[in-house]
Amino acid sequence: MGPPAAGGGTRAVSTLKKAKGFKKSKPGLYLSIGTSLFGAVGIVKQVQLARRESDRLQLLDAIVSGAAIVTSVAILVRELRRLDIDDVLADD
Repeated sequence: MGPPAAGGGTRAVSTLKKAKGFKKSKPGLYLSIGTSLFGAVGIVKQVQLARRESDRLQLLDAIVSGAAIVTSVAILVRELRRLDIDDVLADD
């Protein structure tokens, strides 16, 4: 990570905390969902190539990768819903 910043080194730590906080925020979750869905484009191309070449192992790899993307998006959507529920409860 490098040497600490001048004045005590809290700058690097606070930047890291901000990055971790962004990951759990609504914009961070939307960005993660978009990034995961963008990866689905590569999976579709991989499936097409595997079918064209009749490569079952490559097709299986694409299917497993696709399942991982679907699972990751489902988890992110669940986190997004939890944030929405927490927001509604916090408004009371």
